[in-house]
Amino acid sequence: MMERRLFGKTGMEVSVLGFGGSEIGYEHTSSATVDKLLGAAMDEGLNVVDTAACYVDSEEKIGAAVRHHRSQLYLFSKCGHASGLPSADWTRETIRDSIDRSLHRLRTDYIDLMQLHTCSSQVLADGSVVEELIRAKEAGKVRFIGYSGDHDTALQAVEMGVFDALQTSINIADQRVLEDVLPAAVERQMGVIAKRPIANAAWKSKELPSNSYHHVYWQRLREIDYDFLHGNLEEGVATALSFTLSCPGVSVAIVGTSNPGRWKQNALLLNERNLSEQEYRAIREQYLAVAKPDWVGQT
Repeated sequence: MMERRLFGKTGMEVSVLGFGGSEIGYEHTSSATVDKLLGAAMDEGLNVVDTAACYVDSEEKIGAAVRHHRSQLYLFSKCGHASGLPSADWTRETIRDSIDRSLHRLRTDYIDLMQLHTCSSQVLADGSVVEELIRAKEAGKVRFIGYSGDHDTALQAVEMGVFDALQTSINIADQRVLEDVLPAAVERQMGVIAKRPIANAAWKSKELPSNSYHHVYWQRLREIDYDFLHGNLEEGVATALSFTLSCPGVSVAIVGTSNPGRWKQNALLLNERNLSEQEYRAIREQYLAVAKPDWVGQT
């Protein structure tokens, strides 16, 4: 059974490796493949599935795949982008209607964690969408509320003191959050979700990746030049993932894939790799020795 950790003060015990639903939406993965993928992952101990209203049809595919296993899973989603709704982004109406739509798509009468999806500092300061999210919690539509994002807005969200959880980028190429955001979240006993926990495995490409989403991490990792990234790819992934899960306060790392065998592979690698405190410190020190002031978190 995969290791489980307490998710902040929510009382949820979550599998340390979660499933992220962006790829199955954006890559138009078939429903049959999603059924197979999530079924195999649940057999290995998965109990956290994280998606978003704007990940194309990810919510619908996940809802269909897990409809007979709702009690075995924690379903996390995100809202804020209209994504087909008639209202504009970041309005009370969009938050309300998006949550109702997510409940329908996921085939459930409650969502375990609903997160604001990388909104601006101004939206957080205005407070109206946060109030709408709180209303959904009070109505029982969602059990807990969170913020998903990076940069200074992540710290702003934490310091507001209203969110139960934070999802943010944490990995061997993206560690700024460890200096201020994570300590603040831990102090407030928030659940912490690490996104992009293996830095997109950007180092596997010898040339600049064709996917521009990977460019920043690829460039950073070339400058940091960790020794463990020059060997076997699987060992590099295991070390990177173990590092992220060794960061203080992290409960779960979200790994997305459209390959039915990939999640299990990552789970097995994680079970075989225990990062020592000395190894963790060495990675931190090498990062800090090279990191530039503009190396902020990546969305």
